[in-house]
This record gives sequence, structure tokens and C-alpha cells, in this order.
Amino acid sequence: MSQDFPPFLLDGYRSFMTGRYNSERDRYRSLAENGQHPTTLVIACCDSRSAPETIFDCGPGQLFVLRNVANLVPPFGPDAAFHGTSSAIEFAVVHLEVSDIVVMGHGRCGGIQSALATAAGNAPEGNFIGRWLNMVKDVAGEIEANHLLTPAEQQTALERITIRQSIGNLMTFPFVQSRVKAQALSLHGAWFDISTGELWVMNGESGDFARPDLSMRETPEPTG
Repeated sequence: MSQDFPPFLLDGYRSFMTGRYNSERDRYRSLAENGQHPTTLVIACCDSRSAPETIFDCGPGQLFVLRNVANLVPPFGPDAAFHGTSSAIEFAVVHLEVSDIVVMGHGRCGGIQSALATAAGNAPEGNFIGRWLNMVKDVAGEIEANHLLTPAEQQTALERITIRQSIGNLMTFPFVQSRVKAQALSLHGAWFDISTGELWVMNGESGDFARPDLSMRETPEPTG
């Protein structure tokens, strides 16, 4: 078994209790008594540098967050295997009735880098990551074979293309497709650049990514 609990986590918890929790005590109590009612599911990478709650400055109860390697969504495939990602999507859409799903990738994604390495014949070691990344092996192979692109350009291209692929896979889930057609659910793509803090949002019609114009948006009032 493990030894002492990581000290920096205890230090962080102490800071949380005397800071944020203390100032938002009523919100936490309300969430405990009334349950969660987030309106948005964010499917993000488990990379420690790209936490959606931090990027979107959200408090407790505002986002339902699903994180996995390379923020991938598999196609709908109900069978006897374990489906952590699909079950979280089902819970968010069917039970929480979220109105928006955001698939958010990020720059310098290790999972995407591994997918490109696999396409080049250097598959990562392990029992699970390689099989998980098989979802994007075809497009990774096409991009890796395009030697007009630099390695950095290949990386960014695959990070963004797999966002579009995951949104397409979301539409294979019957309960997602029916709600999208009924205009009760909207699907979005986003890409976050860790080095600059820039957020790029996908155009739903063209699939292109562009930085949103924030100049016309009002600055929110401070909370807490």
C-alpha cells in the first residue's frame, strides 16, 4: 500500500477549506441538498495542464467534466465490455439533460503525439493506450505520411481533426442524435493552446477553428 498521503494535496485542501469553500459554503450546501444541474458536458483530455474548470473559470456544479486520453469519443457500441466514456456521456445527456456538449482538445497533447508515433511504427508500450488510440489510427496515418507538414503542424492538425471525429462519433449515439435533431442539444468543438492560453472554437458548419471575438462580450461580475 501507499505511504503518507501526498503533502502538497493536504496543503491544497487546507487552502481550499479556508479560501474557496469558506466563501462558497452556501453553494456547496445547496449542491449537496439539491443535486447537480450542470448545463454543459465538457469532454477533455486528462492532461494535467488543461483543466476545463480552470480554463472556463467555473465553480462547483457548473460543468459536468469527462476526461480521458486525447479527449476521444468512441462510436456507439453497446456490448459486454466496460465503457467509461460512453456511460458518462449517457449520464450527462439522458439523466442530467445537458443542453451543450463541448469536445475540447489542446496543444502538445501526449495522446495525439503517441497516435502519430504509432503511425510511424513506434507504438507506445502498455496494454490499453495503444488500443484506445486505434480510434484515430487511420487519420493519424494520413497526417503522418504528409511530409509537407512539420511535426508541430502534424500534431496540431491531428489534435483538431480528432475533435471533429469525436463530434461525429457523438452523433452515432441514438440519444444524442435525437436530441440534436430536436434542437435540445448542441455539439461544439474547441482547442486550447497551453503555451499562449488561446482558445480556438470550431465553426459548426465549416469545421474550421478560429479564436472567438471576446471584445464585444461584457466582463462578468466577480463572484464569491
